Amino acid sequence: MIITRTPFRISFFGGGTDYPVWYNKYGGAVISASINKYCYISTRFLPPFFPFKYRLRYYTTEEVNTVEDIKHPSIRECLKFLKIEDGVEIVHNADLPSQSGLGSSSTFTVGLLNALYGLKRYMPTKKELALNAINIEQNIIKESVGSQDQTSAAFGGLNKISFPSGGNKVDVQSIILNQDRYSLLEKNLMLFFTGYARNAFEIASEQIKVSLKKVTEMNSMMELTDEALGLLSDENRNLNEFGQLLGKQWKIKRTITNNITTSEIDDIYKTGIKCGALGGKLLGAGGGGFILFYAEPEAQEKIKQSLHHLTYVPFKFDNTGSQVIYHTHENHI
Repeated sequence: MIITRTPFRISFFGGGTDYPVWYNKYGGAVISASINKYCYISTRFLPPFFPFKYRLRYYTTEEVNTVEDIKHPSIRECLKFLKIEDGVEIVHNADLPSQSGLGSSSTFTVGLLNALYGLKRYMPTKKELALNAINIEQNIIKESVGSQDQTSAAFGGLNKISFPSGGNKVDVQSIILNQDRYSLLEKNLMLFFTGYARNAFEIASEQIKVSLKKVTEMNSMMELTDEALGLLSDENRNLNEFGQLLGKQWKIKRTITNNITTSEIDDIYKTGIKCGALGGKLLGAGGGGFILFYAEPEAQEKIKQSLHHLTYVPFKFDNTGSQVIYHTHENHI
């Protein structure tokens, strides 16, 4: 049996520039951090005592005899990609809900690939894991996803992730902060669940379609990514500027399409700012999910009280990326 633990991520800057339709022409870059909320995948070779070959448990259960009969696209294509022909059992658990702006679908694919590689007794590099997940999701399944989620899940940490134009590459630059600055950034971030984004994939598809028509806005977001990197790296600059840049990013992003935000989300954001947050943004494609605020500790209790109807999710950064946390290689029957 193999069990993997793969972190979800928070995207701070540059989201949308990680879609191939954009970065293959202009290049792209994001700043994101993986967090200590995880997707867990356990898998094992299934003993031949059942009237089915594959048993899969996620939000539903599948018991089928051929890979082609598997309905879950990521499970089906990962098994085919790695040419696993023996019967397997796969079980998924997660700390946070799917389709909520934290890269959950790509985190699942990365964690599943890592687990299946483990069954094959092969340890992929972090870059290999990220690029294979990107290939499966974008080119095989044809999902409307970018390339930052898989990379953040595979590598872990606080990073600037760059996507060079004209090639299937990712460059990961770790953002190194001293411990005090690192801890302060963690303490000043607040995460709230606004509700499910039921049309997240439709919103992402729309963003992909219009991105090349929004060159000015997309370039502005890339400039903010560079500005944020300089700010984080310069210990003489006040970290509160980071929150203000988040606010600028959100103002730009919400103009990309009409369905990124809603009146309810706008009210949540306004409440957070009114109560002392210096900035923030909705995470993911839009329409719902998690909203992030940057607020100094003295303002946070008021924000929590004013948004008491939302689920507050405390978190810390994760630096491990996708890991095999349990393995045993007993001979299967």
